[in-house]
Amino acid sequence: MAVGGLQAVRDALIFAYAENLIDDEEFALLYDHNRSKPLFQYWKFDEFNLDTWSDVECETELRCEKKDLASLKQSLQIPEELVCQQGTVCTGMEGLCILLKSLAYPCRYTDMAHRFGRSPSDLCLIFNLVLDIVHETHYHRLESWDQPFLTPDQLYTYAQAVHEHGASLQNCFGFVDGTVRPIARPKYHQRIMYNGHKKVHAIKFQSIVLPNGIIGNLSGPYEERRHDSTLLHESGVLPNLRRIAFYNNEPLCLYGDLAYPLGVHLQGPFMEPHLTPEMQEYNRSMSDLRVAVEWMFGNITKYFSFVDFKRQMKINLSAIGKTYVICALLENAHTCLYGNIVSTYFGLPPPSLHVYFW
Repeated sequence: MAVGGLQAVRDALIFAYAENLIDDEEFALLYDHNRSKPLFQYWKFDEFNLDTWSDVECETELRCEKKDLASLKQSLQIPEELVCQQGTVCTGMEGLCILLKSLAYPCRYTDMAHRFGRSPSDLCLIFNLVLDIVHETHYHRLESWDQPFLTPDQLYTYAQAVHEHGASLQNCFGFVDGTVRPIARPKYHQRIMYNGHKKVHAIKFQSIVLPNGIIGNLSGPYEERRHDSTLLHESGVLPNLRRIAFYNNEPLCLYGDLAYPLGVHLQGPFMEPHLTPEMQEYNRSMSDLRVAVEWMFGNITKYFSFVDFKRQMKINLSAIGKTYVICALLENAHTCLYGNIVSTYFGLPPPSLHVYFW
């Protein structure tokens, strides 16, 4: 093959044919032999048609019932037509299904071609476009405290539900914790991303879980070496709690583990070397309920397992932080539609899809 690759060979063949150095048959054979051949013949599959998907297939592959896809697309404000930078066009519903299918389980784009009848490069472009649209439109729902489900009346309702389920605190409306998400070993700055305790390279997120099963606040990603107390400071949670976490002029609080500093709006377990029976009971009751935040971290990776496959989590090659944030947002949408273990445990229904994406 010529140094310039297949294109240079084809140009040379055209020149040779024009100069009568080769005849028609030789030109046809040589040109066909040097034609680029796609490794994956995606055009053999039918184009996307949601009507051909069964309810079971939608629930299994998209984590959403077929009847709810239209309302989810509307709530996420995905346009009716999507146009990628290089000109690829698809419907908003197809874009949503590509996003959900990609995040539901770690798979290659070639594994999705039989569902959408598109090339792997087109699927990648559409996935990234929809990911950007959803992130730009709705990221504030995981960051802002000015939400209809975070009003003082709602926070007091959450605190009542937590107390009724055995919490010693009467004013605790939610639980805060950090999660470590393993990633592929980065080429640069490995020390910054390394977790010596778990022996993995990772990024961190801080989450606040409400007893209605909703992730009320998510901040991150952060470098793995950051301490949870540093995450708390940089997330700006405490100033927002001082602003809104009151009911009838009485403070409401979050509950966290030993890593967090104590304050009016943030409580934790007793750490004295010798605990009284009352202190032990307090620690036990709050620890039993704080596991709810772990349930939510588990739900994200359960329904959107893409983020649990660390070999695909490559810094500087993919938007791994943005992807986890969108998975958390989609988990909230999933909770609004079907509930989850946290809302069932505390007996509080989550907000409707319309209320959450107001």
